[in-house]
Amino acid sequence: MINRDYRKEKFGEIISQAKEGDIAALEELIRRIQKHVFVMFGYLTVKRQDISDLTQDVLIKTAKSIKNLKEPKYFKSWLNHIVTNTYYDFLKQHKNDSKLETDEDKLMELKDKIGCEPGERCLFAEMDKVIKAALFSLPHSLRIVIILREYEGLSYEEISKLTNTAQGTVKSRIARARMKLQQQLKEFI
Repeated sequence: MINRDYRKEKFGEIISQAKEGDIAALEELIRRIQKHVFVMFGYLTVKRQDISDLTQDVLIKTAKSIKNLKEPKYFKSWLNHIVTNTYYDFLKQHKNDSKLETDEDKLMELKDKIGCEPGERCLFAEMDKVIKAALFSLPHSLRIVIILREYEGLSYEEISKLTNTAQGTVKSRIARARMKLQQQLKEFI
């Protein structure tokens, strides 16, 4: 067997090889998606340990079920489905956990930390914190749809399927989420 350098391979080829049982291709696939999955959970939940645990769960589920992926071209949608279901399972397990939500004082504290050393990097990092704080203030049902729409770029129809919600409800939730975010971020826009 020839050792291939998957770091130079196209994403679709890596998915196909991983689907066929190539462990090296699977490792490269996991390496490529782990940051994306981690960042997505970073916008969905507050605690770093939960973000890490959820990311690990998704990566394990991806590795175990990659052979069930019908077409490599649908990988992103398939992965979003795993992320969404994992997040919903997490919410069900922790529905009585009040620590899942960030309290208003912490949100305001994050907003107040805008004053830092000059420089674009610092400004963008602080704005990211403010945006995350605004996202965490949204109810879970609004947060997931706005993340899937704005961060993942999914269509209303795709979000409807992923969340098992009527398309009209998805549109309504996205509109409400945008309005609430706009209100929260108006001093920065």
